[in-house]
Amino acid sequence: MGAKLFTPYSVKGVTFKNRIVMSPMCMYSCHNEDGIVENWHRTHYASRAVGQTGLIIVEATAVTPQGRISPNDLGIWSDDHIPGLTELTSLMKEHGTAAGIQLAHAGRKAVLEGDILAPSALAFNEKSKTPKEMTKADIEETIEAFKKGAERSRKAGFDVIELHGAHGYLINEFLSPLSNRRTDEYGGSAENRYRFLRKIIEAVNTVWDGPLFVRVSAHDYDEEGLTPEDYVQFAKWMKEQGVDLIDVSSGAVVPARINAYPGYQVKYSETIREGAEIATGAVGLITSGIQAEEILQNERADLILIAREFLRDPYWPRTAAKELGVEIEAPKQYERGWN
Repeated sequence: MGAKLFTPYSVKGVTFKNRIVMSPMCMYSCHNEDGIVENWHRTHYASRAVGQTGLIIVEATAVTPQGRISPNDLGIWSDDHIPGLTELTSLMKEHGTAAGIQLAHAGRKAVLEGDILAPSALAFNEKSKTPKEMTKADIEETIEAFKKGAERSRKAGFDVIELHGAHGYLINEFLSPLSNRRTDEYGGSAENRYRFLRKIIEAVNTVWDGPLFVRVSAHDYDEEGLTPEDYVQFAKWMKEQGVDLIDVSSGAVVPARINAYPGYQVKYSETIREGAEIATGAVGLITSGIQAEEILQNERADLILIAREFLRDPYWPRTAAKELGVEIEAPKQYERGWN
């Protein structure tokens, strides 16, 4: 019997050849500060596709210029970004890898010149800039920017869109009461705090019918913050809206001490998967094939997202297969040295 890690996974007519996903990781490599794909991105993403990854999710890609984490982030706020992104999807698909993109807005964690935006005028920490509280017009414009980003993602040939609702960036800032102190319909109750994400999903659904994932920070690690149980309700609402999978990370909406150990976020994935009856992805200090296989065999998640281990080993799927005693198909050019 083969390892579950190397079984296909299908969603909305898209099939990943295995359950291994390269997690989105910022490369900070747009040296002209224009958000356009450069040679580094071509090399980085194509090499992981050669390594036989099932799905690669391209790093947090900003839907507006002031939504970048840094001036060197990839962008999707203009049609000028489409050619470079199309090149990336083509390079990945050439090797049988599905192409995903993470649409993002950094909110109060943007390190940029000029105004930065957030649900409330609260700085992330004492070293951070105080953001401008978003007006209703700012909110509507940002929702429209996510929609346009989804439209451009489709034109660039992406198979999967992931909305970045984690790590203290804008969507996460609306969801958490620690960063959202609004008194209008976008603040207060859980339903109101979810409204911004609800409207983004609604807008994206008007232009996108492919697989839709949302990354969440399922634990704020703060007494006044959110827990995985709170995210069960958010996940139920997302499921009703047609979201296919919750990519379960944690932390970073406020400074906090996090006890990180191998697989420390898997239990959050499990809680959301069972509580909302929705597919989940597990991420965070997952480094070995045996560890990944245990998560899948025990139905703690449906996909395994690998981050730093992919920085160390572009051919991690091959490494995991060897560890699990499974043979996987090699790129034709590498057959002589693969197994």
